[in-house]
Amino acid sequence: MSTTRNRTDDNKKPQAPARAAEIVREYGPFEGAERIHGVTHDGHRVWAATGAKLVAFDPASGELARTLDRTGDAGTAFDGTHLYQIAEARIDKIDPASGDVVASIPAPGGGSDSGLAWAEGSLWVGQYRDRKIHQIDPATGAIVRTIESNRFVTGVSWVDGELWHGTWEGDESDIRRIDPHSGAVLERLEMPHGTGVSGMESDGADLFYCGGGSSGTVRAVKRPKSAKR
Repeated sequence: MSTTRNRTDDNKKPQAPARAAEIVREYGPFEGAERIHGVTHDGHRVWAATGAKLVAFDPASGELARTLDRTGDAGTAFDGTHLYQIAEARIDKIDPASGDVVASIPAPGGGSDSGLAWAEGSLWVGQYRDRKIHQIDPATGAIVRTIESNRFVTGVSWVDGELWHGTWEGDESDIRRIDPHSGAVLERLEMPHGTGVSGMESDGADLFYCGGGSSGTVRAVKRPKSAKR
C-alpha cells in the first residue's frame, strides 16, 4: 500500500507548536570520524556510522566499546540481533559480533537515502530531499508503503508506537513526531540554530541519540513524556 499526497497541501497544514530541544549530553568527536551519519541503539550501546567505520560507545561513560570496518554513509538500525547499515545504494545486514555482512538489499533511494529504523518487522528508510519515509521489506527491499513529510527527512525512529524523524535544512533542524498514516506533524523539538540532526534513534526510554553531521558528535536529547509513559 502506498500513501501519497500533494506536497503543496502538506505545507499548508497547521504546524504543531514547537518547544526547544533539551540537549543533555554530547559525545565525541571520535578519533578518525569527521562526520556522523546513522545512529542506533542496541539496548546497551549507541552505534554510529562515521563513513568508513561503525563505532559503538557506552552512553554512561562515553567510552568507545567497539569499532567495525563497515562503510556507512547514511542511516543505521538494529533489529534486536543484527545491525542494518545504508552504504550508498544498498542496505547491509551486519552481525555485530563478527562485523560480517550476512545479507544486502537495495536501498529504495538508490543512494539518496537518509535515516533508517527497525519497527514491526520492517525497515523504515528516510528520503532526504524527497521528504518521504518508506516502509520496506527487510528481506527484499520492496517498498510496502510511503509516508510523506513536509521537511527534508534525516534520521528516523519508532518508539512506543510513535514515529519520529529528524529534519535539517540550512541552519535549521528539529525532531518531530508525525502521524504515521497522514504524515501530519504532531510535536516538534527545535534544535539550537546551527545544530543539525543527521541520524537518530531512541533508547526506548527517555532519550533520543542524534548524529550531528559534520560536527562529528552524537547528542543525547531528552524525549518528551507521552501519554503511554
